[in-house]
Amino acid sequence: MRVALVGAGRMGSAMAGRIAEAGHDVVVFNRTRSRAEEAAGRTGAKVAESARVAAESAEVCLVSLADDAAVMATYLDDSGLIAGLQPGAVVCDASTVAPSTVRSLTPLVAHKDATLLDTPVSGSVSVVESGTLTVMVGGDESALDRARPVLETFAKSIFHLGDVGAGATMKLVVNSLVHSLNVAVSEALVLAENAGLDRETVYDIFEAGAAGAPYVKYKREAFLKPGEVPVAFSLGLVAKDQQLIHDLAELTATRMDQAEASRELVAEAVQAGMGERDISGVAEFLRRR
Repeated sequence: MRVALVGAGRMGSAMAGRIAEAGHDVVVFNRTRSRAEEAAGRTGAKVAESARVAAESAEVCLVSLADDAAVMATYLDDSGLIAGLQPGAVVCDASTVAPSTVRSLTPLVAHKDATLLDTPVSGSVSVVESGTLTVMVGGDESALDRARPVLETFAKSIFHLGDVGAGATMKLVVNSLVHSLNVAVSEALVLAENAGLDRETVYDIFEAGAAGAPYVKYKREAFLKPGEVPVAFSLGLVAKDQQLIHDLAELTATRMDQAEASRELVAEAVQAGMGERDISGVAEFLRRR
């Protein structure tokens, strides 16, 4: 299939690699062109001058952007994604954004006789590279069937949850759990270290015991060797997610005491200049304290 990848950050670049390896024809656009060129150099994809150009020949457009503002700008600009959409195209938006954001774009995409699905994912770069991501989908099921050959290049599980916005909602629910788990692992690890236990042995026991979730397993090296492992997901983006989760909790009148405590701790770390550090940097922040 002809695929446009809009947003060549860590996740988007890894997705482009999997899609290209599967034999699809990939064109990449990123607002910072050097990132698109880097992704293209690794995958053999073409580089587009704009989101509009990327979309003009695409059957499936996969969008992976940092936040709501980036999504809105990339869709709505004169040289943006919507301007280039062709009839019958399916837009799969994997960005972590407010459900209201993706809902607001749906009729604008439909006006071009194309279909928007919200398709956020659960997992990190290493999970993309192994082809075992989980995709949470909101939107038309027949459009999902058309896009499935692309999504299956990097996903092991694809869940259709309902109308547009359901995928974005589920992503925030999942991230509320992951981000709280990350803080819990950080606190427990630093507690063990401060009590005189060996970091690596402690982590072995985390993995072997009841708390040995997939997240704990694939973040092992990041927790054991802080600063030596490439950043997979920054604390700045964690803080952005946690604000969206907070907003959803307020909208639904849901009490989330643990999530709020985690949000405050991450905010402290970001304010201390750790916004570009990996999510596991919470442990490092606690050690400094």
